[in-house]
Amino acid sequence: MATRKSGGGSSQQISLNRWLALALIVILLDQFTKVLIVGTFQLGDSRYVTSFFNVVRVHNLGAAFSFLHDAGGWQRWFFVGLGVVATGVIVWMLRRHGHQTLFATALSLILGGAIGNVIDRLLHGYVVDFIQVHWRNAYYFPAFNIADSGITVGAALLIWDELRRVRRS
Repeated sequence: MATRKSGGGSSQQISLNRWLALALIVILLDQFTKVLIVGTFQLGDSRYVTSFFNVVRVHNLGAAFSFLHDAGGWQRWFFVGLGVVATGVIVWMLRRHGHQTLFATALSLILGGAIGNVIDRLLHGYVVDFIQVHWRNAYYFPAFNIADSGITVGAALLIWDELRRVRRS
């Protein structure tokens, strides 16, 4: 894949700062909402909001869909390490491809989400999830948070970006 070089080091840094600022917004929104949940809800509390949405307080020791939730504790440090490695790789990619708006937006959302969940693992030993979507109070999607939403939207944007790139080729 051919890439364009930025005009100079300073414009490249401005571009990187823009993407890091977007990641920071995701981190701040994620952490702010989690502080509200932890301060308001006890573990397991749930409040009905609409016919398809509840606010809950759930602690996730694992990854997406509670993968490795009952692994015995080692997963905390594994996911922290994975988040640190992902952060380094994403920042490197943002430096190289910051001029590709959709791609960089996707990476920034993923970066913010990954760091938001790493902060939880470091502070609490688990990730605080609080958004619960359901259908007719019978079919429940696993609880998630703002960081997870950033990762999911970022992944969807990466797929869209790649589909656009393939279509142009």
